[in-house]
Amino acid sequence: MNANSTRGALLAALACLLVGGSFTANSLLGDYPYSGGQFVRYGLAFLLLLPLLGKGGTAALRRLPRRAWGRLALLAAVGMVGFNMAILAAERSAEPAVPGVFVGCAPVIVALLVPLLERRTPQRTVIQGALFVAVGAFVVQGWGRTDGLGLLFSVGALAGEVGFAVLAVPVVRPLGPRLLAATVCALAAVESAALGVVLDGSEFVRWPDRTEGAALLWQAVVVTVVGFVLWYTGLQRIGAERATIFSGLIPVAAACTAPLVGTGTYGAAQAVGSALVGLGVAVGSGVLRRRPSATVTR
Repeated sequence: MNANSTRGALLAALACLLVGGSFTANSLLGDYPYSGGQFVRYGLAFLLLLPLLGKGGTAALRRLPRRAWGRLALLAAVGMVGFNMAILAAERSAEPAVPGVFVGCAPVIVALLVPLLERRTPQRTVIQGALFVAVGAFVVQGWGRTDGLGLLFSVGALAGEVGFAVLAVPVVRPLGPRLLAATVCALAAVESAALGVVLDGSEFVRWPDRTEGAALLWQAVVVTVVGFVLWYTGLQRIGAERATIFSGLIPVAAACTAPLVGTGTYGAAQAVGSALVGLGVAVGSGVLRRRPSATVTR
């Protein structure tokens, strides 16, 4: 890996570790209105991202075609609001491990789908790494009780995770990571508010208590502002296939942070699964790829 690819891999890895911490934060928001929480998270993130754009930082938006705006709205609806809704709906009739296992399969889907959309052959090492990551995610989380609806919404969560990576590919270069993150956060905030009004009326948002406020701040500032910018920067540098490999670190980070708030334990199974995820990340990202040996020429 060259310096640019290494930096992109590190950024994608850090972003996924931060997102893994958000799953633990979600466990502290069980009594907070879903749509209102999403509105607060993405709305606050948008306001924090605006100063980072600088003077004239939104100029690229005026050059976007209508089709690109549709893609951005779909990215926010599927990869952000829809993904979180699917997770919440799945956990009503399934244990949290079930949607987690499906989401852990996202690297395999992306490793196959992105090359097909770009009319090229999938890379064998990326697919191999993705398979290790998927198996490792399963070992970390295990398998829990579920029913048909739980499985259906878990598949929806998988679609949201895949869409979050694939839909961003054509727009990350013209917009850049910061403007892209700010734009989709604004769209997700609007979509969350509309959804909240439809589902909960005027009570879709309320003032959080101290624990809920800390969890929402973590999600808005650390996971969304920092995490999204890191993720899109890594995706721009190494591509969606290799960047999504690092999503296997999400359940690992969730398993490591859950004991800190008393919502889980970290044992032998989590350690073995973490090792498999690490191996998959190393293989799929190219860390274990041998460099061609230097030849002496006259």
